[in-house]
Amino acid sequence: MSELKKDITLVTGIGQMSTTLLGTGLFMVPAIAASIAGQHLLWAWVILLCAVCPIALTFAALGKRYPNAGGASYFVKKAFNSRLERAMAWLFISVMPVGVPAAVALAGGFAQQILPAGLSDPISAQLLTVLLLIVVNLAGTRSSSRLQTAIAIGIVALVVAFMVKGSVGTEDVTLPKLTSTDFVPIGQALAVMFWCFVGIEAFAHMGEEFKNPQRDYPLAILLGCVIAGLVYWAFSVVVLKFGAYGTSELDRSSIPYIAQLLFGAKATLLISVMGFLACFATINLYTQSLSRMIWSQAREYKPQSPLAKLNRKGVPLNATLVVGVVLALGSVAGELSGVDLEVFLKLANGVFVVIYLMSMFAAIKLLSGYYRGLAFVASLVCLSVFGFLGWAMLYALGLFCLFWMVLSHSPAISEQPTD
Repeated sequence: MSELKKDITLVTGIGQMSTTLLGTGLFMVPAIAASIAGQHLLWAWVILLCAVCPIALTFAALGKRYPNAGGASYFVKKAFNSRLERAMAWLFISVMPVGVPAAVALAGGFAQQILPAGLSDPISAQLLTVLLLIVVNLAGTRSSSRLQTAIAIGIVALVVAFMVKGSVGTEDVTLPKLTSTDFVPIGQALAVMFWCFVGIEAFAHMGEEFKNPQRDYPLAILLGCVIAGLVYWAFSVVVLKFGAYGTSELDRSSIPYIAQLLFGAKATLLISVMGFLACFATINLYTQSLSRMIWSQAREYKPQSPLAKLNRKGVPLNATLVVGVVLALGSVAGELSGVDLEVFLKLANGVFVVIYLMSMFAAIKLLSGYYRGLAFVASLVCLSVFGFLGWAMLYALGLFCLFWMVLSHSPAISEQPTD
């Protein structure tokens, strides 16, 4: 078997896209951003949603025209050359040591509240999370996407319950007045909030597995982004209303804090389960996309490699196992190092900004008319986020340059565009 199974429908695609964007971000980003921008967080969401639209539309156009498991790196290959494609592929894979373990740590934190005493230490909880990821991924795309759709429905229901029980009114959603000094904290908040829409590039790897990629893939991206954006905005309103931000502890536990405030201690177990599932959904898609990136590179350049093999369910078996091992090692190293999760988040954001930016450059060359204009606007958005991230961009730029130089010595790589 050399082709991935086409098991993703429009509904399950929307479920995967929305849970990927919500996942870990919902449990930490609104509160962290509120600590930076205060009441002006609502303006920050408006700006971010407007800024993300051209990026999402451009990815939708690229995925509709070029559905491939290689995702962003494949778009770059079609526009430029194989050397740049492989540099992009390795850059995406490099997010494993920083971005995904941070998400695993957050999921493990919720799992600790559920697991029995003997398995509730941080490392055990994280390793069990990774094991569950591998099991779900090897079960096939259909099972995985159905699970994520159910999680998406649960997340939306949770936020709606917060708004209803919290008696959110029109005064709570009114945008505050802006002054010239407010744009600095809003910009700083946006640099963190960009994490909430990291996942569009990962979803690009799933285009080849849609039953009808021409129709359903673009709609899944757009509707998934809209749903996620509305949920983020709604939860931010609740965070601001109840002051669930401002300290390191509140920034990391805003949802449990609000749940206990509104529903009492009886909600603790439910929130722990929902928190774990939401975080799991994000990591699940990244596990899928990373394994497919590795598989697509092996299929293209070393088709006889064990990494190019699929199991009976059409899943890249060995590539998935490799991702699992790296995640496990990265999670243990991250836990033992004691590095703050916010540092990992910023480093990962730097990688994703470069991937988004190169994808937009590819779109400018590959697309035409309206979509080429959108890609140009999206490139400017990515460059703006690039500036806000500051020092964190050095990690991504350093790795990209390293991969580019190393791959210059590979005789198998063409410098010509592959049309």
